Amino acid sequence: MAPGGVNAAQWGLVGKLAEGSQVPMSIQNLAEVAELERSTVARNIRVLEREGLVALGESVEDRRAATIVLTDQGLAVLRTGEPLWQSTQRQVEQLLGRRPASDLRALLLSL
Repeated sequence: MAPGGVNAAQWGLVGKLAEGSQVPMSIQNLAEVAELERSTVARNIRVLEREGLVALGESVEDRRAATIVLTDQGLAVLRTGEPLWQSTQRQVEQLLGRRPASDLRALLLSL
């Protein structure tokens, strides 16, 4: 994902933010959706904010919680990275075969 300007962990968070773009997400919400520790998400969100890929705002429901939204630059990274991600997935399937690649994804999701 380097050509898109993010690492794999950050790519995953950008993707989760895009999936839930109709609902403002807090760091806690994003951590739950991404199934990651809150501290891991917070650390990566700070990097994404510094890079201009996300913006933090104040939650209407809880002033202590920040909401996270993708910026136009974050959406551009998503558009750039999606073909790279799909290409990589196809390469994995070519190397392992469709069924083993699917089994590997299922195993990784279960961790």
